[in-house]
Amino acid sequence: MSSNLANNLIETARALGDRPAIRLDGTTLDYSDLRRAAAAVAGDLQVRGIRAGDRVGIVMPNVPAFPILFYGVLMAGAIAVPMNPLLKSREITYYIDDSGMSLIYGSHAVGVVVSEAADDAGIPALIVADLGPTELDLLGNPVKEPVTRGADDTAVLLYTSGTTGSPKGAELTHANMVTNASTTVDTLIQTSPSDVILGCLPLFHVFGLTCGLNAAVKSGALLTLIPRFDADAALRVLERDAVTVLEGVPTMYSALLNSPNSSSADLSRLRCCIVGGAPMPVEVLRSFEEEFGCDVYEGYGLSETAPIACFNQPGSPRKAGTIGTPVRGCELRLVDDNGNELNDPESPGEIQIKGENVMKGYWGRPTATEESIVDGWFSTGDIARRDRDGYYSIVDRKKDVIIRGGYNVYPREVEEVLYEHPAVAEAAVIGIKDDHLGEQVGAAVALKRGTQAESADLVRFVRERLADYKYPRQIWFVPSLPKGPTGKILRRSVEPPTGG
Repeated sequence: MSSNLANNLIETARALGDRPAIRLDGTTLDYSDLRRAAAAVAGDLQVRGIRAGDRVGIVMPNVPAFPILFYGVLMAGAIAVPMNPLLKSREITYYIDDSGMSLIYGSHAVGVVVSEAADDAGIPALIVADLGPTELDLLGNPVKEPVTRGADDTAVLLYTSGTTGSPKGAELTHANMVTNASTTVDTLIQTSPSDVILGCLPLFHVFGLTCGLNAAVKSGALLTLIPRFDADAALRVLERDAVTVLEGVPTMYSALLNSPNSSSADLSRLRCCIVGGAPMPVEVLRSFEEEFGCDVYEGYGLSETAPIACFNQPGSPRKAGTIGTPVRGCELRLVDDNGNELNDPESPGEIQIKGENVMKGYWGRPTATEESIVDGWFSTGDIARRDRDGYYSIVDRKKDVIIRGGYNVYPREVEEVLYEHPAVAEAAVIGIKDDHLGEQVGAAVALKRGTQAESADLVRFVRERLADYKYPRQIWFVPSLPKGPTGKILRRSVEPPTGG
């Protein structure tokens, strides 16, 4: 039997074809519409030579074209590679080359950038309207059923990174995606066809993809989209569409809470709020619950775990400031620096995860996969404590990833660009605490002897080469950077200037 994730769409369309599936302002697609459009895309891809296992990129904001293309790629048996539409062309070219992508879709808003990257990589780019490709754009006949795929076949490549090296594609299988969506629907959000989920999380990110799009399709709920998050726009949609489920990162909750329109918005239909992507300040959580009268459930996951691994789950006591307990089909444990399991309550250790949600591996990187997954246990790089009731709390990150407004920024990637500047001798990128975004990107730079540069020049240099959420908002100059015995720069010993 085929394990293709797209079967969820087929089954829901058969049972609930006239139910609304995707909405963007005045445009609504029901499940029959979504299935028909995705099947047409799949047929088109097959005529263009796309076969099972081929990689196809999708560079789209939260618009109806995204779910149409995503499920169309899956129905064709190909592997979807979602990407942030804020990426610059050199970043997209890297993903194309690394994945061996055969074709890439882009929205009109980013058509020039996507086309430029595709030209550099030598593959075709198809630029698609926000509401999806029209019949005039498509070749061939719609497919009748999704191409058969096995449970362990890769469905999605999501690019992530660590403190060293280039971004890596996490291979999420059809089984990873199907089971995590089912767990989200059955045990966490407990969604039904009567639910309306606010799609303000980016669909190219695993949180929005699994808990938003795939969970909605699995349960027959309506996903109402916001192309890019704005608190006032979100409040309008929450009220207009009688949204019942809100999903977001902490900065979104803070923005909604602090909007001047929050007190006048009618959010009485809101029954469930989930938060992840970064630690949720307890005061924000409590204030949101008091203001809107809706329980907020905090959880934890990663791109490599499809993503949900741990959650404050409905039906169990919620503990503010924790990430809850392991979800169905998933195990967590804490280990010390030597990999020994820690069983004493409150002893901090690195989180390791095992279960049906753990990725297949990193695309084309067997060594990195072997280092990250040992005996089925994935090492997250996050440090946590577990209390006597089995609830986990994040206390630190072993990795140096910066979480800016819910987006992951990897210091090494930003440093590599800084090193391209002719005046830069050394660079260290760190996270700086920010009351609104959680963390901001900052960089300490040592210049080459005899050269000069202004902070604003370096900021502009990076901004021209990386997505806007990645470039440093603050750069300061130092004579040299702190180093360890081997000469390695000690990023954790770098601090911003006083008042920075």
